[in-house]
Amino acid sequence: MVTRLTGQLKATAACIALASGLMFSNAAFAEQVTLKSADGTVNLVGDFVDFTDDNFIIMTPLGELRISASRVRCEGAACPQFGSETVSADVEIAGSDTIGLGMMPLLMTGFAASMDADAELKNTGAGQTLATLIGDGGFGEEIGSYLVSATNDNDAFTALLEGSAEVGMSSRRITKEEAQALRAAGAGNMVSPKQERIVAVDSMVVITHPSNEVDHLTIDQLRGVFSGRITNWRQLGGPDRDINVIGRPDDSASYDYFMSYLFGEQVPNHLPQAIGQDDQQVSNTVYLDRNAIGYVGYAFQRGAQPVTLVNECGIASTPDAFSAKTEEYDMSRRMYLYSRADNLDGSSQAFLDYAISNEADGVIGKSGFIDLGILRRAQDLTDERVTALSTEASSYGVGFEGDVIREMLGEMTNYDRLSTTLRFRTGSSRLDERGMLDLQRMVDYLENQPAGTAINFVGFTDDVGAFEANRRLSFERANSVLQEVRQFAGDRLDHIDMSSNGYGEVAASACNITDRGKSINRRVEVWISNDSAT
Repeated sequence: MVTRLTGQLKATAACIALASGLMFSNAAFAEQVTLKSADGTVNLVGDFVDFTDDNFIIMTPLGELRISASRVRCEGAACPQFGSETVSADVEIAGSDTIGLGMMPLLMTGFAASMDADAELKNTGAGQTLATLIGDGGFGEEIGSYLVSATNDNDAFTALLEGSAEVGMSSRRITKEEAQALRAAGAGNMVSPKQERIVAVDSMVVITHPSNEVDHLTIDQLRGVFSGRITNWRQLGGPDRDINVIGRPDDSASYDYFMSYLFGEQVPNHLPQAIGQDDQQVSNTVYLDRNAIGYVGYAFQRGAQPVTLVNECGIASTPDAFSAKTEEYDMSRRMYLYSRADNLDGSSQAFLDYAISNEADGVIGKSGFIDLGILRRAQDLTDERVTALSTEASSYGVGFEGDVIREMLGEMTNYDRLSTTLRFRTGSSRLDERGMLDLQRMVDYLENQPAGTAINFVGFTDDVGAFEANRRLSFERANSVLQEVRQFAGDRLDHIDMSSNGYGEVAASACNITDRGKSINRRVEVWISNDSAT
């Protein structure tokens, strides 16, 4: 899509191009190519010069640049053709380019290091990288090879169905139709924990200039901005200045995700003031333009100001790592790796085990995604939820509901909250697809806490049904999690004091008007005594 820039924004874009090597392109030249990575760390436009030693060489206004082919894909007629020769590997991985280009290179490097090996990465085709693992820190023999083909989410399940890949990468969950087709083909239960693995979370964050005093926006206000209905910051409680909307190309995954979140299938035909080709370009533009607003992946907020979202029920959602890990931030999504039950050898299993381990958290975070490691947050008087509950308790006045909220307030300030938040399958008391992985990580975390640490499993429900019945249900679910933890941990947590409680439908994390909102509210939180903080 052609970028449209006017007035001050043109100057802004020119500054960015000179400062960072990024370019807004208004025309296509005969030999011009674009080198792009899925995570947005690389997005360069220039004239193609050569491809040598697994490096693209292009000429830009900053001079000749050399970029490793393992980091980017080349777009444009002048891009080199790698031929039709088949590349073989011990393990083939296919699907999402978000994961394949954004996470896999570093994940492969970390996987190799975990085995005292070195990963040699080689570009073997458009969006295709061969990782060869060499033992003894790169000085030994080859111990395995992994071919990563980064295309799109749909290809993950097509490749698994055809048997052309052992691992599928997807930034969305498998559909019922895809799972049923694979089951019919003998691939097993694709949503079992042994075949469906959540490796990370990604959040879409709305950003503004750091000087902008508008730091909270309702969903309706966001719809107004990105549909053109709201055009001045004064309409949002800010200064009397025009809003410069920085959008994304309408064929990008980020555009689809963000606009679907705001508008569903009724996306308005509105043109923003400018279009950034990737997260880095959007972030840089917003940082340099005091009137701008845009949306980026979590890792690309940089110096821009993240905006807290307020949903239809008035619940504020802050775009930080904690709220993404608890999945209480509205615009977050899970990153998946899938495998068949009948086509998983030792090399595939070893990689998948590493990808969901604590050891992989560092490289996942470095690649720009949010890992599943456990964070800890205080629940003191500065906590937004404490403030909101105090207001809610006052609105109820004297009575059972108000007493339950006040009981929760009196209890929660004795505890910090862990980001571990366990949820259940719809209509079931069984933990959802992430639950068992979180349970394992939590036991590992608690095993290293000092003796006498107190843990409270605290249950919550949606608002369907009577208040008192919901409280009983929340307590039963919290207690069932406690028993499951004890059974899973054995004697590993004998030094930890564990209890359970439930507060029903109070402290909702999402609106109870949608199925998704209700599922977010059906949860068990993990509270840890704040006198155990280290």
